[in-house]
Amino acid sequence: MASLPPSETLILEIDDGWLQIRFNRPEARNALSDEMASDLMGVLQRVAEDRSVRGITLRGEGNIFCAGGDLKGFQKSLAGTFTQDEAEAMSRSAGALFARINSMPQVVVAIVEGAAIAGGLGMACCADFVIAKEDAKFSLTETMLGISPAQIAPYVIQRTGQMTARRMMLTGAKFTAKEAHALGIVDIVAPSTEGLAKAADEIKASVRRCAPGANAVTKEIALASGHLNRDEMIAFAAKGFAKCMLSDEGREGILSFVEKRKPSWAKSD
Repeated sequence: MASLPPSETLILEIDDGWLQIRFNRPEARNALSDEMASDLMGVLQRVAEDRSVRGITLRGEGNIFCAGGDLKGFQKSLAGTFTQDEAEAMSRSAGALFARINSMPQVVVAIVEGAAIAGGLGMACCADFVIAKEDAKFSLTETMLGISPAQIAPYVIQRTGQMTARRMMLTGAKFTAKEAHALGIVDIVAPSTEGLAKAADEIKASVRRCAPGANAVTKEIALASGHLNRDEMIAFAAKGFAKCMLSDEGREGILSFVEKRKPSWAKSD
């Protein structure tokens, strides 16, 4: 895979084709500063088209996932020097990051310990799988601070449905990992750190049985289903299917089935 850029705000580890990204601002509860957001976007852009990277894990240092946006960056608004254009640019930048996480061709797993607040919860909602420790806390605090959860709203809705998301966002909801599971935000609740690792390993093992290129196309089709009409969706899915079927992966997958063996991308159990 391509070399990853150095970062003071992220800890990057690659193991057997799986990239782990740890948010490394524990002294600030891993709040999403401009620097950390830029670093994270840079890493994701760097690996997006690298099929040797089978999956990505997002996690926080210091037993906390992410406390949302770094409010220190909002202090310019208190001084009355923040313009409408600057505020919109800040929001668009955050929106681009959430969109990038949501649309990564690789499988993305968020492991939540401690707390996932506001934008931190939004990042988790962008992942394909969310694993949370039983004592983790979740909250949507934006409206309590007089701002809106503007850029994370689509991803909270994606996870919970619109009416549930509206109720949560309009009341500054706070909830536990078990409640987040019932709401559809969390996929797996683990009782311990060891349980988090076990759940993550099981997901990785399942993903490694699947062809990385086929997974990437499948995510494209799933995301397109939300905005294409019926005829457009049929055409888009057909192109994706043909791309997979005629690829080296497709040929290898069909040949391995005929020859009753594992395909080249599948890892041994």
